[in-house]
Amino acid sequence: MTKILVTGGSGYIGSHTVLQLLESGQEVVVIDNLCNSSPESLKRVSELTGKDITFVKGDIRNYHDLAEIFRNHNISHVIHFAGLKAVGESVSAPLNYYENNVFGTINLCHVMHNFGVKNIVFSSSATVYGDPQALPLKETMPTGVPTNPYGHSKLMVEHVLRDLYASDNSWNIALLRYFNPVGAHASGQIGEDPNGIPNNLMPFISQTATGKRAELAIFGNDYDTHDGTGVRDYIHVEDLANGHLLALQALDKKPGVLTVNLGTGTGYSVLDMVKAFGAASGVTIPYKIVARRTGDVAACYADPSYAKETLDWEAHKNLADMCLDTWRWQSQNPHGYGS
Repeated sequence: MTKILVTGGSGYIGSHTVLQLLESGQEVVVIDNLCNSSPESLKRVSELTGKDITFVKGDIRNYHDLAEIFRNHNISHVIHFAGLKAVGESVSAPLNYYENNVFGTINLCHVMHNFGVKNIVFSSSATVYGDPQALPLKETMPTGVPTNPYGHSKLMVEHVLRDLYASDNSWNIALLRYFNPVGAHASGQIGEDPNGIPNNLMPFISQTATGKRAELAIFGNDYDTHDGTGVRDYIHVEDLANGHLLALQALDKKPGVLTVNLGTGTGYSVLDMVKAFGAASGVTIPYKIVARRTGDVAACYADPSYAKETLDWEAHKNLADMCLDTWRWQSQNPHGYGS
């Protein structure tokens, strides 16, 4: 039986996708260097599914680590999550982002080519659109100038993969542009467990709700939005994971390069999220307004209609689901996988 290699598979989105792959009957191999994840996530995925996962602690920048996997396993497809993802950190340490995200992907593609594996689903980002000139964002809109090195690295990888396809049409590539993943598995057993200070809003809110953090910092309340705080398209991680399974199927049916937004099409502000999380948890979230963050845009949300057309995918979980599932995960695991 062929297997699917999931790079960065013990991370937040990776672990939820691995779970759904196993539930759909796929065999999975995970490579992860655990720089921002825990092996406990895959242990729990294995317990939830009753299935084994082949895990390799390794780095996509290391040719030998990858080649060993392809040599020992009959890999047919790759889902590529591995990469650094903190916007603020990318501004202060850009070389790390280009090395991990861009060079790491190039190395992965070299190994795939050498072993004759040419099916890849890439974890891209809505940041490739830059500061949105119009909303909602459609795949036909031009990519902009990303506002930070993280976004630049994702756009560079998209260019690399498109050029690879142009040079060899036997590649099948899906570029999935995520909006803002939140939520957790309904069991409360796996969820988002960032190392150190969170980079995303929802873990900040949930850690404040449990008392792990004294208050939430809201970066700016003077944006051109309905309440002055930044508006984003939040998507439940289980819906997002499902998009990867459908992308694999789409590549088998219609080869080529597929570029798809994965979002709900609805934008919520930071204050909307604080209010919704308070309602789900029954906890009042203390917050303070601080200065804007470099690289943030006022609003960003998707037009998800192309995902419905090409993948038959749409988001099923709403804002209440996102908040309830996050609260279940955080309250059961106040210190994440170290609980």
